[in-house]
Amino acid sequence: MFSKLALRNVRRSFRDYGVYLLTLTFGVCLFYTFNSIEGQGALTYLSQNSNPIVEAILILIDVFSVFVAVVLACLILYANRFLLRRRKRELGTYLLLGLSQGQVSRLLFLETGVIGLLSLAAGLALGTAASFGMSALTLSMFQLDMSALLALNFSPRAAAKTVLYFGLIFLLVMVFSGLQVSRARLIDLIHGERKNEELKARPLKIAVLQLIAGVLCLLAAYAILLTFGMALAVAVLPLCAAMLTLGSVGTLLIFRSLSGFVLKFAQGRPGFYFKNLNLFTLRQWISKVHTTYLAQTVVCILLLLAIGITASSVGLNTTMSAMSDREAPFDISVQNQSGDTELVDFAALLRDGGFDPVARLVWQQDTLFYYNDPEVTGIDRFTGGGGAIRVSDYNALMERQGRAPYTGALPALLEGAEDFLSTGSLSLTCIVIPDEMAARLEVRRQIWSADYAGDKEETEALLLQLIRPLQRDLSIYSESRINIYTELMGNKILALFLGLYLGFTFLLAAAAVLALQQLSQAADNTGRYAILRRLGAEEKQVARSASYQVALAFLLPLGLALVHSAVGMKAANDLISAVGRVDTTHSTLVTTAVLLLVYGGYFLATALACRRMAKHA
Repeated sequence: MFSKLALRNVRRSFRDYGVYLLTLTFGVCLFYTFNSIEGQGALTYLSQNSNPIVEAILILIDVFSVFVAVVLACLILYANRFLLRRRKRELGTYLLLGLSQGQVSRLLFLETGVIGLLSLAAGLALGTAASFGMSALTLSMFQLDMSALLALNFSPRAAAKTVLYFGLIFLLVMVFSGLQVSRARLIDLIHGERKNEELKARPLKIAVLQLIAGVLCLLAAYAILLTFGMALAVAVLPLCAAMLTLGSVGTLLIFRSLSGFVLKFAQGRPGFYFKNLNLFTLRQWISKVHTTYLAQTVVCILLLLAIGITASSVGLNTTMSAMSDREAPFDISVQNQSGDTELVDFAALLRDGGFDPVARLVWQQDTLFYYNDPEVTGIDRFTGGGGAIRVSDYNALMERQGRAPYTGALPALLEGAEDFLSTGSLSLTCIVIPDEMAARLEVRRQIWSADYAGDKEETEALLLQLIRPLQRDLSIYSESRINIYTELMGNKILALFLGLYLGFTFLLAAAAVLALQQLSQAADNTGRYAILRRLGAEEKQVARSASYQVALAFLLPLGLALVHSAVGMKAANDLISAVGRVDTTHSTLVTTAVLLLVYGGYFLATALACRRMAKHA
């Protein structure tokens, strides 16, 4: 009997409490996806190349997974508390029918177990697909053909870890549910849905003062962050403490002030206040803001963290990509620092070693750099200390990069940081000279650059086998695009994974808390919706009122969080721009997509559920 009843209740939960099940499933999916990275293509490639960042990524993911599990556990316990509150009358009815509190606890135990198994199965299936997408995303960062590493894999280790953590969470939920039922009184269960929250009037002057104080606190927090910069504001403890305190208090005061002056403001405009069901909608929303401003503050801060972390990680990732592209204009660059004593014929060396440059290379160039002689170039020796390059060689290197040739007066000093003449750290700050002037200067060093055709890794391995023996007699150094990308990709993946992991977690928590609050309020309002309908309110007006309350609850914390994020991202971008160009457009688009997917999805699911409750009231 208990099993049949538990299954019936679970089926009903799918219809009425879809947000709860969505949260469970999405939490499992999120946890599995980021704990399965060890078997994803990018990490596999880095492991094959013995990149030390792999171990650091796995350790940090394990550490952050504990934090994420704690956040999700609190979220699931909060959601379960909502369900129990919603079902008080049902549980009380079970007791009236003769079931003992132990039997009711057993029923809840079975329901939690079934829901846990369903959410684990759905979450793991969704997580397997999501991990494939994450693998494709990280592999796309490499400019290599890695299609062989892209496959739909299931990670038993990540699945076992997910089952363990969420099994403990569901066990906590079972214990919590049993304690709630065992301590509840029958009269409280039967009349639990009739308890209303009292809307206490708040003087308008106090509300306005709170709003002004909140705005001043936020302006002070913004000033600290923008004046001292993110690095200093976070590193210096007094500044960090003052900034966080002012920001949190300011957010709290703004939400606390809403219930005071918004209602007065609306009442001062009778045409709006008494139109349709605006009076009912505003008073219901304000009654919740009045008693849940602490939750609204927490949600706003969670949204700030989600938006800021996601945008910063994507922005940093894009900046690092741009840096790697600039530092690797060619597939390989080989520098002969002994060029002043002996030059190397790289084309002949490769042919003699059985390497066909025509078949394996799409482009190559041998470039000579010359010592700067001020009497010849007219440029101070120290100013142009890097050396000199013929304008024809310089323009050939620029043409290969798809950049404009030099057309100015000669000789000319290259001072721009954008003039990358080789891959890696081999670039030289130098001067551009006419070709005929090179005959009057002494050779300083030689740089041979090339781009591969076909399999890049195979071509590079064969090429380096022929070049490395030169290092016994000459000062030969080489740097390749593959090496730069491999070294940089670990840091990119670390920043992207941790940023998305925490960003999704905070966003999920904020959206789920708001959704559960609104579902709870809609459940409490079912009786009021029935009264409105009996008083003559149209069905569309009732449904629209329910949707408006959800929209206000979701959009207000988001609006203030966006203001916080705009200031925070300005400081973060200033910090990131110190090492490279910041692509704010890309990070903004990705963050917006994440917000629409998670936050917008929860908003739609909540609005539809609340409209359905209002319709069937």
